[in-house]
Amino acid sequence: MIYVVGSLNMDMAAALHKFPKAGETVIADSVLLNLGGKGANQATAVAKLGGDCAMVGKVGEDAFGAQMRENLHAFGVRTDSVTCADGPSGTAMIWVEGGNNRIVVCAGANAKLTEEDVLLGLASAKAGDILLVQLEVPLAAVECALRVARSKGMVTVLNPAPAAPLPASVYENAEIITPNETETEILTGIVPDCEVNIALAVKKFRALGASNVVITLGAQGSAVAVGQEITLIPAYTVDAVDTTAAGDTFVGAVALKLAAGADLPTAAKFAVAASALKITRRGAASAIPTMAEVEEFVKHRKTV
Repeated sequence: MIYVVGSLNMDMAAALHKFPKAGETVIADSVLLNLGGKGANQATAVAKLGGDCAMVGKVGEDAFGAQMRENLHAFGVRTDSVTCADGPSGTAMIWVEGGNNRIVVCAGANAKLTEEDVLLGLASAKAGDILLVQLEVPLAAVECALRVARSKGMVTVLNPAPAAPLPASVYENAEIITPNETETEILTGIVPDCEVNIALAVKKFRALGASNVVITLGAQGSAVAVGQEITLIPAYTVDAVDTTAAGDTFVGAVALKLAAGADLPTAAKFAVAASALKITRRGAASAIPTMAEVEEFVKHRKTV
């Protein structure tokens, strides 16, 4: 079983010809309303790729909250531990231009996820299960989830997004961390733009308490550090339409393969393909591919 403790947002994504400047009004080509949030996206990725996944999170007592739970359930995610809080659900306003995005998030109910919610959500978890956490819910909930999961013998995966300073206990209880280029620079002060700098960033992460590190590098693929070895996984060449949820697709795909017994480099290789396919589509959770789609994609595509 894969448990995701994290955020659920209703995404409002506008496709633009250009990002507006201060004081400027631009016309959107279209606007999509979709299930999003890093937690919900990662849970959806696991489920759509064929994994057994349970979501632990909060939604508001509004129409968005009900809709998000229904959407997760429709994708095959277990939602018994997605509970309601007073006030609005989390929302995200997304601008997409030329395949790139800018995102503004309002936490809403996500800010009300408590340690008690986490304890209840992980009560049935056991050794060998996998935990995915991010940083769009209170740090106390993240720390609790990692601590409880390690005590149970679960495999713990931290996606440190959005990047923020973290106590040593978080790094030490995360068996695997999965930052992107920007998060790596913020957390280590090193831009992972070459093999030397990737190695330096990995060294810094380990000095902070991390063990296994997977740095996602966008069009350059990913770098996987296990023990003394760093494996570079090449990317696939695609026409990027929308990068929203690409990182979440990657993390969910890694968890899926780890649950099936794959080692981390093998899991990352699959995840690179899944995230590459995702960015050819607009939207967040709804645009995440299925296992059959990823397998078909790999048959007809070449890496860089």
